[in-house]
Amino acid sequence: MKTSDIRLPAREMTEFCAALLRAAGARPEDAEGVSEHLVSASLAGHDSNGIALLPAWLEQAGRQLVNLDSKEHVLTETGILLRVDADGGWGAPAASRLIERAGAKALEHGLAAATLGHAHDLGRIGAYGEQAAAAGLAALLFVNITGQPPVMAPFHGSDARLGTDPVCIAFPATTHRSSFVLDMATSRISLGRLKIAAARGQDIPPGSLINEHGMPTTDPSGMSEPVRRGALTPMGRHKGYGLALACELLGGVLSGGGTIQPEHPRGGAVRNGMFAILINPAMFGEADWMEHEIEALATYALASPPMDWDSPVLYPGDPERALRGKRLREGVPVSAELVEALNAAAAAKGCTARL
Repeated sequence: MKTSDIRLPAREMTEFCAALLRAAGARPEDAEGVSEHLVSASLAGHDSNGIALLPAWLEQAGRQLVNLDSKEHVLTETGILLRVDADGGWGAPAASRLIERAGAKALEHGLAAATLGHAHDLGRIGAYGEQAAAAGLAALLFVNITGQPPVMAPFHGSDARLGTDPVCIAFPATTHRSSFVLDMATSRISLGRLKIAAARGQDIPPGSLINEHGMPTTDPSGMSEPVRRGALTPMGRHKGYGLALACELLGGVLSGGGTIQPEHPRGGAVRNGMFAILINPAMFGEADWMEHEIEALATYALASPPMDWDSPVLYPGDPERALRGKRLREGVPVSAELVEALNAAAAAKGCTARL
């Protein structure tokens, strides 16, 4: 937290964001879903996917890059299959509805596969993994990114050709262990982390970025918007590159939303496609044995002596849970500049709410 940051209560932030979205033309149910998603991301410490996104999303809605009157329609539905087209509408409410509907199928039949196409920015993908886990389901989520220029180079490539396509894997909690939620970009560092470093004039870890000449650099300033020069590098070299292509195939092709290849328009707003597999663990084995095995595995992994005693081994999802508890108690740190920008947006929209 910077000394210039302001701490705000989560409820106040949620109510303000919802009021601002309604003033911008969002339907009440969409305004509620988007605001809850953004504040939840901020609470979990994913600030670049939190309310910091709202000014850009409002600007995109003003340019009709979000369909405020979207009508989701089902392309295919069977007992275990669901394909939904979001019609360019807000991503977070559409994705949450998809997980809820497909999750009901998985609870009944053991598993379900679902896709969501033509959705505006889904935001933090881990939220949908948490939603599935809270319903007692395991989830595998693959998301592709279109609608804006690429930001990540393929392995052995020297310019941007892909997005930082995220992957999320989640597993429900046991009696003594919180849910497992692995949520990661396929780039070595996320675009959000790079933006924060650029805004603060900080270097990024070596090997995370190449410049416009394809050479390694630690200076993120060249990737500042609106013109980006350079590219992020894939996580795990060929592994992150392969996973990003897999996200394009699964999230882009199966959803019908298309991939990042340049035949599709890049209007300047993120478009996401998602492929989800939801699994009911209760139909795959004896519950007590599963619970013992999960707990024994977690205990074994977390007992590894840390290389740095200030950074112990953690279970995926624990950092977000810890920070969420802290920020619910103490408030969410928000920069004075962001508060000013959001209040200015509210004034411009005729919204009386202020942070």
